[in-house]
Amino acid sequence: MVHDIAIIGAGLAGLSTAKTLRQFGFEVTVFEKEADIGGVWSASRRYPGLTTQNPRETYAFSDWPMPADYPEWPTGAQVQAYLETYVDHFGLRSSIRLGREVTAARPVGDGSGRWTIESRSVADGSVETKAFDYLIVCNGIFSIPAIPPYPGSDAFRDSGGQILHTSQFTDPEIARGRNLLVVGYGKSSCDVARACMEVAASTRVIARSIIWKIPKKLANTLNFKHLFLNRLGEGLFRYIEVKGFERFLHGPGKPIRNAMMNSVQGVIARQLRLKEIGLEPDGKLETIARSTVSLVTDGFYEAIGDGRISFHRGEIAELSPGQARLSDGTTVPADVIICGTGWHQRCDFLDRDVLSKVTDERGNFRLYRSMLPLGVPGIAFNGYNSSFFSQLNAEVSALWIANMLVGGLVLPPEEEQRRYIDSRLAWMEQRTNGKHSKGTNIIPFSVHHMDELLAEIDLRLPLLTRIRQWFVSIDAAEYAGLLPRLLKRHGRTLSTTSTGRN
Repeated sequence: MVHDIAIIGAGLAGLSTAKTLRQFGFEVTVFEKEADIGGVWSASRRYPGLTTQNPRETYAFSDWPMPADYPEWPTGAQVQAYLETYVDHFGLRSSIRLGREVTAARPVGDGSGRWTIESRSVADGSVETKAFDYLIVCNGIFSIPAIPPYPGSDAFRDSGGQILHTSQFTDPEIARGRNLLVVGYGKSSCDVARACMEVAASTRVIARSIIWKIPKKLANTLNFKHLFLNRLGEGLFRYIEVKGFERFLHGPGKPIRNAMMNSVQGVIARQLRLKEIGLEPDGKLETIARSTVSLVTDGFYEAIGDGRISFHRGEIAELSPGQARLSDGTTVPADVIICGTGWHQRCDFLDRDVLSKVTDERGNFRLYRSMLPLGVPGIAFNGYNSSFFSQLNAEVSALWIANMLVGGLVLPPEEEQRRYIDSRLAWMEQRTNGKHSKGTNIIPFSVHHMDELLAEIDLRLPLLTRIRQWFVSIDAAEYAGLLPRLLKRHGRTLSTTSTGRN
């Protein structure tokens, strides 16, 4: 019988999992190595210029809206403050252990599915060990910064140069009066360059490839959420299994679908003047489905156009004191290098035997429904499904896990789970050209993924809601009724107190 659950990570997935499981009557302990909650929104990781990619109503939890006075795209600090109110409203504060890093998580070894968790205090180094009935890993896929090992890095640093990941660059004053070189073309890289160009002596961006970016408002009028944050927006991209109206979009109606995509692509190219500034991608707009979807940073392209930000295609070949030699042979001044170069998807706290079952030889996470590894009892993952609607995916996954833990889900045979995992990984690798974040990237198929989870636990959204979601952007509040329905199914009622307990 599962009673006491350990959760690693106090980001979106960890908090929503803790809140949901407590409402089902479980005891939870959340381990968070940072001094505050929030995960990617923690003050320890907020780079200058950080905002959400989603409008606030699409990025809130279903049962806790963001404040009405927040801007449409809240800042990182505002999101973290919002999460603090979520913790307080649902009475999670006493369950969260801040400043404690999980250094080891091991099966107890008696076949019970229980886990021994070893955690270390970040403040004083003290170590604690405790056994739990179940473990849920919510440390996220954006937890370990990846910085390339540039030749000459040591000499560059010894001379006073700094090399930081975007998540480590929390103070723009570091760039004041210095030559800034930003690596990458994702949202974080563009945000940092734009936020620091006024204080840096010079600002340059270097990237190996150019991707399509989506303006917040197409033609400066239409909010992108009405095109991409609904079921029709997802349906424009071919899913692993095409059903319903999507059969038309990718069959007889494909010319209509292609015309829509080409039209949007043309609008974006003209609006951002991509050809004029030399930043028009080679591929089609639909390639945004291969790895990630990045919003345009306000003012970034204007700064490229008037020379306040310089742009180079390629990569850093070598560093030396005060400068960087680029792959095209150009040498540029550089005092501070900020790397928006991705993340390592790893769980270093798991031992080798467990990891060999959780991941394959290439590091891909082998998880049924992006949550359950095969052959490792007593453990689940939440948040290992990068998506447009991270918080909603985390909530729906938490419902799926809770339903499983209270005996409401009969899993398919292990061989069927294995076929599902193999099929998903093969499809993800093929459609992303290998940029599938070790099997954790479901962009842009967030709603498809939630639909599958809800169908498996017989908790679908009402039909009229699903129809509406084809034509307007998804509102997180549309998912608020799912938890009460699942609680009622299991003879429980939704708590009316802030503690979230029944």
